[in-house]
This record gives sequence, structure tokens and C-alpha cells, in this order.
Amino acid sequence: MFDFGIHFLICNIFISIFIGIMTGIKHLLRKCLSARMQYRLWFLLLSFMAVPFLPANIFSILQKFPALHLSDFPKRLFLSVPDGQIFIGENSTIGIVNDFAVSISSKTSSPVHLLLFSLWAVGAVTMFVLAARSFLRLRTLEQSALPLQNQQVKRLYENCCKEMHCKKKIPIYSTAFLKSPVTVGLIHPRIYLPIHLISDFNAKDMRFMLLHELQHCRQKDTRIVFLMNLAGILYWFNPSVWYALKEMRCDRELSCDSAVLHLLDETDYQAYGNTLINFAEKISHIPFPYATGMSGSMKQITRRILNIAAFQKETKRGKARGFLIYILIAFLSLSYAPVLAAAGSPQNEYRLPNDMKNISTIDLSNHFNGYQGSFVLYDTNQNAWNIFNIENAKERIAPNSTYKIYDALLGLESGIITPEDSDMTWNGEDYPFDAWEANQTLSSAMKNSVNWYFQSIDSQLGFHSVKSFLQKIQYGNQQTGSDIDLYWTDLSLKISPIEQVNLLKKFHDNEFQFAPQNIDAVKNSILLSSGSKSSLYGKTGTGRIEGKDVNGWFIGFLETADNVYYFATNIQGETETTGSKATEITTSVLSELNIGK
Repeated sequence: MFDFGIHFLICNIFISIFIGIMTGIKHLLRKCLSARMQYRLWFLLLSFMAVPFLPANIFSILQKFPALHLSDFPKRLFLSVPDGQIFIGENSTIGIVNDFAVSISSKTSSPVHLLLFSLWAVGAVTMFVLAARSFLRLRTLEQSALPLQNQQVKRLYENCCKEMHCKKKIPIYSTAFLKSPVTVGLIHPRIYLPIHLISDFNAKDMRFMLLHELQHCRQKDTRIVFLMNLAGILYWFNPSVWYALKEMRCDRELSCDSAVLHLLDETDYQAYGNTLINFAEKISHIPFPYATGMSGSMKQITRRILNIAAFQKETKRGKARGFLIYILIAFLSLSYAPVLAAAGSPQNEYRLPNDMKNISTIDLSNHFNGYQGSFVLYDTNQNAWNIFNIENAKERIAPNSTYKIYDALLGLESGIITPEDSDMTWNGEDYPFDAWEANQTLSSAMKNSVNWYFQSIDSQLGFHSVKSFLQKIQYGNQQTGSDIDLYWTDLSLKISPIEQVNLLKKFHDNEFQFAPQNIDAVKNSILLSSGSKSSLYGKTGTGRIEGKDVNGWFIGFLETADNVYYFATNIQGETETTGSKATEITTSVLSELNIGK
């Protein structure tokens, strides 16, 4: 909820900027765009106001890759090994993998965030109740209305329908509870006429009103009104949105007026304007937010009168020019939409870079029984990727203890520890694991995933240095949150399996341009097994929330005589989802792919 709240607030800033830009464009191009096109420009705003509630990756182009099934690879029998050990390659084993993880509590929003959300929710509910009350009043009015009986008005209405080339029959009713004609109906529009206008029948005035209401039906304005009301509920606190909705209502009426004037002779323009003036007092208000009609505020009616006075029929050339300008504005606006979608979003999905080629998907579902997850493998010699569940492989999640590879590198690069002297003294505090209650070296701290060892490195450096390091190596979302002790496991710092593999490549090849001896020191600390043909390096991670293991990692690389394979396995579940389980899955997959033998 907190992440969405920040995202929503930042999106409101961008939406307000867009409203300002749109208002400026309408003013500058008012002589080039017809009233209809100016009204339709607001449709872009309605689309943008939906963006904060859509997934941030909705504008990304979905990449589809040909499936590469495991049946294409040779199979082998899995060898029996002693309990607690896992076979990989020949003549080498991984020792017992320890799942040393500290349980954390689920993240909850701060009182300030809860207060702001509560204020927004109260406002939204209030606006919804007001809209619902108006809707119920409208339903009551509809139930009391009768089909139009006046034969003169019915004949005139039928002629107007023919004049407008209406393809579907639009029902028309009379009611004593309205002052002005209105059009309602989200799916099936209906027109309601006040009885007093029927009683005071004037053929010319009635024709103008009916043409105006039929134009609302033609433009499907009742559906637009519904979206406008929904926007008003969700964005009730944003004054720029209220201004835009007010302008949109006015432009809607200007659009209908212009469309009607296109049907009339020039000699009738003044009469149409006089109809507005004569009925201004009677039709200056619509009590229902879900209805459209000929009415409006006096200020809006004044603008409409001025529009009628200056109206000239649009030429074909003018229509084409206006259409092209609208398309151009819409196209430029599309480039703004992804920015709005990403604004303040938690960035929980990694976007594949353009230079990431040779990607094949593989089916490993038989290895992930009971778990959600993904597996990523990169073959250096082939420059090829094999990925199981690519959508999950792009999802950013807490790295847990796998981040300690880079935290150790940070400690070495900053001089807090050195390859020759990485000792740290236990301070005597009680810890949940006996292995943590002892003096540590880099190798022992990495093997036993000793939190206090790496927390000591971070506390000596401070937030700024840690944040700068994350940015330098481009680690995931590069966020540390507010707790420097557990940012790698409390859901602040997040990284995807694909990013894990990319970082391992950069680490192995020292693309960071760190001291080579520091890279070697970290490599030695994560060496799990070494044989005559291959060496396996890796680090596990286990995410424990409310006492339950819900996230398991195993990342690393396998060096052979002539190649390096990089891998990352992540599993997610409700319980018993550990780094050791991720390790079992990884080694069985590598064995099945005949890698490391």
C-alpha cells in the first residue's frame, strides 16, 4: 500500500503537468482544431488517469521466445550421495548447506501513510456516496417518466433522428421532474424531456434541443460522463483534475453545438443561439452527474453563445488538418504514458536490455514441484541464455543473503577488511545460531551467513556509502530503506534472477574495476566445491517472514577448463522455501543438462 501511495501521489504531479500542457496546446491551436477535436483531446487525459492503477510494465513489449525443452538434452541417472551432500560434476560434492536466516515481520505502513490513505479513502467514499445518491434520484425519475405521447413532438423527433442518420432507435420520455432535456444510459441511451417544454411547444426551439441531445447520443457522451465521474471520485483531492473535468464538460457542449450547427443553415445560427439565451434561466443546471444535456452554468452558456457567434463550417481541408494534429498530439502523448506508469513505482520488474540476445526458454517445471520460481543459466562460450519461467526471472525480490557477496566486496574495497586480515571479533551478544557466536573471518562469515559481520561493515560505512555502492554496481532497485541492518532481506533491496546472473558475470570478469585481490578474496569465500574438471562457486539465501521460510536463492557460477556457466535459482512458497532447497533444484538441473561433467 505504501509503494502504491507514493506512486499515486507522484502520478498526480505528472497528471497535473499534463493538464497544464494540454490546456496550453488547446489555447495555442484553438484556431486549428475544431470544437470536436478539442473535446477529444481530453480523452487522452482520461486514459492517463487510469495509468496509476495499471501494472508498470504494461507498456513494455512482451518478448516471446521459442521453447527449448529438456527433452533435447541427454539424460543421466542421479547418483546417490551421503545425506546432506549434493552431487555436482565428477569427483566433487557440495557440503551441507546451512539455512541461517533471521525472521522479519511483514512490512506495515507508517502512521503517516495510514493517515493519508485514510483521508483519501474517506474522500473517495464520500464522493462515491454523493454520486450514488444522485444515481438513485435519477433512477427514481426514470421510473416516474412516461414514453413521449405528444404527436407533434414525436414526429419532430423522428425527423431529427433521420436528419442525424441515427442507426438505432433511441427511446424518448417525458417527465415533470426536470427543467431541461437530459440524456442518460451507459449502454442504452435514453432522452428525457421536461413536460413544461412540451406544453410550451415551439417547433424550432424543440428541434434544436432534440438535435443537441441526439448529438450527445452520437458522441456516446454518457459513457464519457461515467469515466469523468469515476475520475472525480478517485482524484477528488486534485484541483487540477477538477479544473480539467469542468473544462471537459464545457468542451463537450461546445462540440455538440458545433455538430448541430453543421446541420443547420447559416440563417438558423442566430436562432440556435437565441434558444440558449431564452432558456438559459430554465436550463442552467443538471442535477444528475450521470446525465448529459443542453444545460450548463451561465459562464459555460456565455462561452457557447460566443462559439455560436464565431462559428464557421469546417472545410474538408480543415478537418484533415485537425485530424492530423490530433493524431500527432496523441502519438506524442503515448511517449508520456510509460513515464507516468513508472513514476514513483517500486520498479519490481527488470526490463531486459536490448543487447541481451540468444534467449531460449526451457521447461523445468518437474524440478519446481510445489514452488513458484525461476532458473537462469548463462553459457559464456555460446553467449546463450536458458531461462525457466522468464516472467518470474524478471521479477525483483529480496536477495536475502546472496547480497553478502557484494557486501563483502564493499568491505574489502573500503578497507574495513582486507584479504590478509578479515577477522572480526564477536561482541558477546546472543544470536539465534551457535555458529554466529564466535569470532569470524570472511570465509566463515560467508559460509555461515553471519549477519552481524556484514552489518558491521555497513554500519562503519553508513547509508551514503552503501547507497553509492549499490548505484555503482547497479544492484537491482538500489534501495536500502530505513534499516541499514537488514535492507537486503526486509524487502527494501530487490533484484531479479536475471540481474543476479548479469552481476555475477561482471563480478567474475571484474568489470567493476575493483582490486583483483579483493575479487579473488570474495571468490575464495564462496567456493563450494572443486574437482579435477570444474569448480563451483555460490551463495544461498533464505527469506524468513513471521517465522516461515518463503523465499529461497542459490546463485553462483561453475568454472570448467574452457567455459564458465552462471546461474541463479529462486523459489517462492508459503513455507519450507529455503536456500538449501534452491541448491538441490540447481544441482539437479545442472546435472540433467550435463553441465560441469
